[in-house]
Amino acid sequence: MTKPSIFRYEGHNYLVPFLIISSLFFMWGFAHGILEVLNPHFQESFHISKAMSALTQAAVYGAYFLMALPAGWIIRKWGYRRGVITGLVLFGIGALMFIPGSKINSFYFFVLSLFVIGCGLTCLETSANPYTTVLGHPDKAESRINLSQSLNGIGWIVGPLVGGQLLFSGVNIAIPYVLVGIFVLSVALVLSRIKLPDPRRAHEADTNEKVEEKPMRVMAFGFGMLTLFLYVAAQTGVNSFFINYAEESIHIEKQTASLYLAFGGMGLFFIGRLAGGVIMNYIQPRLVLLACAILTFVATLIVVVCSGTLSLIAFFALYLGESIMFPTIFSLALRDAGTKTKLASSLLIMTIVGGAVAPVIMGYIADTTGSMAIAFLIPLVCYGVIGGYAAMPRYSSTDVKRGLKE
Repeated sequence: MTKPSIFRYEGHNYLVPFLIISSLFFMWGFAHGILEVLNPHFQESFHISKAMSALTQAAVYGAYFLMALPAGWIIRKWGYRRGVITGLVLFGIGALMFIPGSKINSFYFFVLSLFVIGCGLTCLETSANPYTTVLGHPDKAESRINLSQSLNGIGWIVGPLVGGQLLFSGVNIAIPYVLVGIFVLSVALVLSRIKLPDPRRAHEADTNEKVEEKPMRVMAFGFGMLTLFLYVAAQTGVNSFFINYAEESIHIEKQTASLYLAFGGMGLFFIGRLAGGVIMNYIQPRLVLLACAILTFVATLIVVVCSGTLSLIAFFALYLGESIMFPTIFSLALRDAGTKTKLASSLLIMTIVGGAVAPVIMGYIADTTGSMAIAFLIPLVCYGVIGGYAAMPRYSSTDVKRGLKE
């Protein structure tokens, strides 16, 4: 039997549109990466608590919850391309709002700017994530989205690197955001001039019979939503307070910690995501997810109970384990949605609101207990649930037709 091609399906080659859409993943990776540096920066600049500084994450990730369904409506009415363009325009506007924000020097105006950026990121992710899953054979969806998310991983490296070196050196906070704003608005202009294929109808027709035969997959999709919510909660909590933890338990300065975050944590995050896309061509995605869930659980436990160099190594292992989680959970859950791909994508993107919840809770725990390490019990629980989702038996698009489990 011929092995399915990752970019070819039913006589079409989707490599070029895949590369175009994948380039967008870098942009929101950068936006999220620099966000983690803003947290300690705002604590220092505005003399606010850890819980209050977590409003930066709450603004961005809260926007995902509020904007996901409108973004899905845009995609259903006008298609993936216009969804991407809408996201880029909102992203650019929010980034340029940092210009008046730096003049006003108001924490809450910066939070508003980040909310607008979050609305743009919601449109981008709601459009781009499912789009990569349909640009080729259905059984290679997890591999494609992991490859695309590898560029997202590069953005996660560049974000804290640029942000840490600039912000902790006293550079105007508006500068990196203005540059990003100009760039994404330029990309939006280019994409408005080109045409991208939309193969979703063929895929939806191909999956219609499967959904009718397997109504219990609705429960699996619900579990997938919960798991994605908890993953984003854990990832955002870890990223938000890595620098605070590094100062308290590893005894290194903020600027040095931002370098460890960029090259160590996010570097392994990128390598893991890139390798994951390849590994999943040979090993079932859920088994790779299960192994990563076990790794992150053990690493987080070490972060909670230990300190010093061992904790730093555990953090690096944690980022490596996290690398493939979001795209893999997203794709596995989306597979359970059958013909409701666009609606399901909106619902899955809404779960990113988990990133608005965990940092506030972790910040409150750290403020009240005086220990940043104890707050990491929150992501520990999340990784345990992710392991349970990964252990759940699943179906491949080919095997569902035969009634066989993966």
